[in-house]
Amino acid sequence: MEEREKQKEILKKVRFIDLKTRKAVNELFGGEYHSVFKGRGMNFSQVREYSYGDDIRSIDWNVTARMKKPFVKVFEEERELVLMLLVDISASGNFGSGENFKREIAAEIAALLAFSAVKNNDKVGLVLFSDQVEKFIPPKKGRSHVFRIIRELLFFKPTSKGTSIETALEFLNNVQKKKSISFLISDFMDEGYEKGLQIVSKKHDLIAVDLYDKREKELPERGLYEFYDNETGKKILIDLSSNINRGIIESNINRKAVRKSRLFRKNRIENISMDINQPYIKPLISFFRKRKTKR
Repeated sequence: MEEREKQKEILKKVRFIDLKTRKAVNELFGGEYHSVFKGRGMNFSQVREYSYGDDIRSIDWNVTARMKKPFVKVFEEERELVLMLLVDISASGNFGSGENFKREIAAEIAALLAFSAVKNNDKVGLVLFSDQVEKFIPPKKGRSHVFRIIRELLFFKPTSKGTSIETALEFLNNVQKKKSISFLISDFMDEGYEKGLQIVSKKHDLIAVDLYDKREKELPERGLYEFYDNETGKKILIDLSSNINRGIIESNINRKAVRKSRLFRKNRIENISMDINQPYIKPLISFFRKRKTKR
């Protein structure tokens, strides 16, 4: 009985994510996705009779000679692409000062991207990672496949609490031989992943989705606070009434932000920075439209 109730709850949450993202996919996101992520090239489709205004360079001279009148070659975009979702499920994702945790928002963003890809007849794959690769779902097409991905995003329980972005990037490079569109969704509370970014960004179209909670960037009011690290389990008591302590922490926050920004810029990786307490549709659409104008 408990197992049946559990399955009902899983199904309920999966359907909720489906309904929540479907409108955005159908009305807003589908077209943006298609226009930004073009296919791999153009494939010959058919020949048709020449019409005024057609590019004369597309004339098929063999058919023209045989039919005694001009015919042109028609090409279609080779649309099928592979979308890879690399989603950080380390313990730092179990934090949120508002209604949602970072991991929940990561799941919704990944679902939105996955449904957009399927709508465009592309394949979708998933890599869930902590400080190791926790789960890999190879790229496939279809809504049922996306529902499986959403279930894993929502309910998979990692065996480890730490973070290794480098491990996830190395895994992607090994399993995905052809170029893919790869979204790396994380809070980037990690270091030592520059080499992975360098290698993957040369082979794949890598986009970083940087999730944060405003409480991680803004210090609370002055007072004595106990801070807990979800990944290491360590607790530390800090007096934030001290100007020295506040200055040290703020300097450390700014230093990490600058280093991360430089890392993305150096490797020409586009990134979307998102406050998990704010709607995520608008910054995603804004990113896609901005990217479209660059191409």
